[in-house]
Parts: sequence; C-alpha cells; structure tokens
Amino acid sequence: MKPYILAVDAGTTSSRAIVFDGDTKKIGLGQFEFTQYFPQPSLVEHDANELWTTQIKAIKEALKQAKIKPNEISAIGITNQRETTVIWDAVAGEPIHHAIVWQDRRTSDYCETIKATHGEIITEKTGLITDAYFSASKIRWLLENVPGARAKALSGTLRFGTIDTWIIWKLTGGRSHITDASNASRTLLYNIHSGGWDEDLCSLFDVPMSLLPRVVDSSGLLAVTDEAIMGAELPISGIAGDQQSALFGQLCFEPGEAKNTYGTGCFAVTNTGETIVKSTNQMLSTVAWQLDGKLTYALEGSVYIAGALVQWLRDGLKIIEQSSDIEELALREGHSGGVTIVPALSGLGAPHWDAYARGTIMGITRGTNDSHIAYAALEAIALSTADVLEAMAKDLGTELKAIKVDGGASTNATMMQLQANIIGCPVIRPAETESTALGAALLAGLGIGHWKNLDDLKLLLDVDRSFEPAPLNQKLLRDQWRRAITACKGWIQNSSH
Repeated sequence: MKPYILAVDAGTTSSRAIVFDGDTKKIGLGQFEFTQYFPQPSLVEHDANELWTTQIKAIKEALKQAKIKPNEISAIGITNQRETTVIWDAVAGEPIHHAIVWQDRRTSDYCETIKATHGEIITEKTGLITDAYFSASKIRWLLENVPGARAKALSGTLRFGTIDTWIIWKLTGGRSHITDASNASRTLLYNIHSGGWDEDLCSLFDVPMSLLPRVVDSSGLLAVTDEAIMGAELPISGIAGDQQSALFGQLCFEPGEAKNTYGTGCFAVTNTGETIVKSTNQMLSTVAWQLDGKLTYALEGSVYIAGALVQWLRDGLKIIEQSSDIEELALREGHSGGVTIVPALSGLGAPHWDAYARGTIMGITRGTNDSHIAYAALEAIALSTADVLEAMAKDLGTELKAIKVDGGASTNATMMQLQANIIGCPVIRPAETESTALGAALLAGLGIGHWKNLDDLKLLLDVDRSFEPAPLNQKLLRDQWRRAITACKGWIQNSSH
C-alpha cells in the first residue's frame, strides 16, 4: 500500500498542512492565518498557543480534504519558520511570553555590542552574522524581561524551541523536546563544525544549556505523536527549517545546486556539500540537513521582506484586496513609472545587514498611481533577490547558470520573468511549487524507508516552466535601486526617532 505523508508547514503568517500520497501528489490542504502582533515599531510577535491551535485545525482540514483518517498516515514531516523563539514552562506546558518572530528587531543594539567584541568568533563557529534575526539574543531577552524567567530557567523547568520544537512538543504530548540540525544551526548557539550546542556561545548569550532541545537527524524515526492528540501514534520522521526543506524539496542534492523561495521573505540557498563556504560577501554558512549523522552544508542569503511587502500593500495601503491581485494591478500599466521601492520594513538582510534601514518609495510624481506602485513592488522583490544571488555567486566563484524557484509568489509569472531579466539567467519553476512542504514530506518518507536514498528522490523531478531572460538593458533600474538602498540605510540611527 502506498503511504500517505502529512507535511506540517508552520509558516510565518499561516499554519498549513498538506497530505501527499506516495507519488508526492497533493491530495489534501489545510491553511489558516494567525495573528501578527506588533507591540511597537520593529517588534513582531506570535501567540504560540494560537500557532498550535491553527496548526491542529490545518491538519484536520488537510485530512478531511484527503478523505483519510489519522491512522492512515504513514509519516509526518515538520517544516517551520526558523529563528522564531518560544520559551515555555515544561510543567504547566504554557509559553511564558509571546513568541518573538525572526523579523523582530528589539535586540539589534545588544547584537551590535556583542558583534563588536565577539563577532568574528561567533561567525567562525556558527557560520552566521551576529544579528537580531537569530534566536540567541531573543532567548536572552525573554530570560531578562519576563519576571521570574531567569530563575525558572536555572532550575531547569523552562524549555526553548524554534517552532518545530514547539509543535513537536505539543504533538507528542510533551514527551519529545527535539530539533534537527538545520534549525539548530539558526540559533547562534550551535557549532556547525562540531555539530552540537556550543557551551562558550551559550555562556556568551547567557543561555542555560538546560533550555535547549536535543539535536537529531533531519530524517529518521525521530518522535511519535500522542494518540490523544492525533488520534493515532504516528512517526514524526522528517524535520527541517523551511528554507532547507525547500532546498530538499527542489532536489538540490548536489553541491552548487540552488533555489530561491518567495515567501514572507526571500531565501536563496545553495548546497555546498561537505564544505563550509566562508563568505566574504555577507552570506551565511548554515546546515542544509543531517542524514545518518552526516551534515550537509549550504550557503544562504536572506531577504527579510518579499511576500510581506505585498501583504503591506494589501493591509496597509489597501490598494489590493488579495495578495494574488498584485499581478493584474501591476500589468494595468506594465511598468513602474520610475518608482523604486526598497522593502526594508524590518531592516535589510543579506548582503547589506543593516538593522537600522527602513523602507522607501522613491521617484514618485503626480502621475504615479497604484499600478506603478504594484509593479515597483514586484521589481523590488526581484532586485532584492538579485543582490543576494550575485553575492552568493561571488562566494562560490561561479556564475549563476539557473535558479530553481518556489513559494507562493513563484506562481506570479510577471515577477518570475522580471527575476530572469534582472539576474540574466533562467528561472526554473517546478510543477509543484509547494517545495517547502514537499521537502518535509520527502524527508519523512525517506525516514520510514518509502524512498531508499536520494537517487530514488531524483526521479521525482517535474518542471512546470523555465523563464528565459529577455535581452533588456537593466543599467538604469539597477542604478536607481543602488541609490535607493544607500538612501534608506541607517535611517533609524540618523533620525530623531
């Protein structure tokens, strides 16, 4: 009998669950948005309990659509927004505070201080840049600012987790406190050379090691769900952070193979195999996955705001009713009218790494309309991605030959064509753009032996469309972009606020 595999996709703006059959055909989907909390400018939080309730709701909906019962699921794969930090009381089972989201900038000043004194050794050990993006400073903030948290942590009653760890804790009825190496490598506390939590880094960030989950492989028999929660005891056999999961789902198993995911942010990742590539262009070295105890590495560049820019046009400016409306609106004029948007709504990620940058809309005239703004937003996402891909190519010492794409916005043909034009190489879109969830399903299926090895998985490749670059002169567009980037950098530091 062919298995049914449940992929749990705990994203930044919604909880999703997808049921795949043994041939990776999507047969059931559940998706529910959850509340985004913005207590102050640049602060972003989630209610961890709401993440859990919407996730369970999504799982039930996916099973309903697939017309199967829980006991028919053969394996569960978990993928998740990374770096987002939850701390909970292991006895009460309740979070001590809202989850602090990866986009949150409250610890930027602290990170700048630590970076000045310890930045080089942190990067050497973790492959990351000392930044508020990652989990360590968020953990420290919670322990310092939630009354009684530090004392409880020292007594051993608190638990830390990224969202995979929290969801697995809940699915297993509190029996499993685990994470995989790909998620652990995003905390600033994990040594990517030795493959474990680093005592010196934990000491530097004032994080008691008793808080930390056990690090496991990304595929294998990793945990078992509680029957009272899921209606059956089911193996959790795949775990990976969302971007590493998408790399796996895009079948980028060989060094040099790359993908870009268009989600809330944009994340370009290249497989570097057994080699940790030390970036000279502000990229991140990270763990791609761990199979049979062996680490595979990757080079990554992160754009904080991509789909979130479209959401802002929807919810903030209200020029579209649904995110999917942006393509039609952009094509009404078919150009930006000279408008340039820098989507630094949460600072700038790679390759700029400026926590104090803020978003800009430049080049506005009295003739500027909502269609120009929409088109400029699509260009902004493509230009942000181009900066990352070009910096990554320099680190790898090779020119971009092609980039595989996935994520919600990859269905936007206008933006994919813009992307191909700007980077000057083909953009390849798979038939299944749910690469993040698919990666979790493939890891889970591999973990139960449905697929024997990576060669089996390579046979699943199915391309929908390749966008070929048009021979257009991009010099003016790129020049305007660079000038706008320069203008928005250090905005908070340079202002009275």
